Amino acid sequence: MKLARAIHFDESDMRVYASPARTGEWCISGGFEFSNWTEGDLTGKPRQAFANGWLGLETFGRATFVAVTALEPAELEALTDLLAEHFVTYYGAPSAEAARPVAQEEIGQMVELCEDHAPNTLLTVARELTESGVREAYRVIESSDAGLDQFAIHGSLDDEPHHH
Repeated sequence: MKLARAIHFDESDMRVYASPARTGEWCISGGFEFSNWTEGDLTGKPRQAFANGWLGLETFGRATFVAVTALEPAELEALTDLLAEHFVTYYGAPSAEAARPVAQEEIGQMVELCEDHAPNTLLTVARELTESGVREAYRVIESSDAGLDQFAIHGSLDDEPHHH
């Protein structure tokens, strides 16, 4: 089973998102956050979160890039609980139990998205508002193309210099 973790190449996420996800945290699309948005909501930092942000499941901040990573079933359970709690706290779900199926579905969609990709594959998301609501498109950046093998495994760019 695979899911994706937030990954940062520079400080840009710190600047563009009101609430940035932290490096290494598990992420899902989190498009549900925008389900009732209109053009009027799409300004400043919220607009960036809408346009390109993945949702971190610990901080509930946003990240531009995520890297596909193997996920343990036990971790999946814990993440589902976190998201269910989030639905109770922020979206007025009556209880974590009631919110759990929705949380499972949200995370399940992300697991499905990651399933076909090798570990360390990078994903980006692009959203737009259409007549029928929010449209999401995903882009895949193979790790070999990006030369990120070191980075994705060690989570640090300063292990050794890279020459391309």
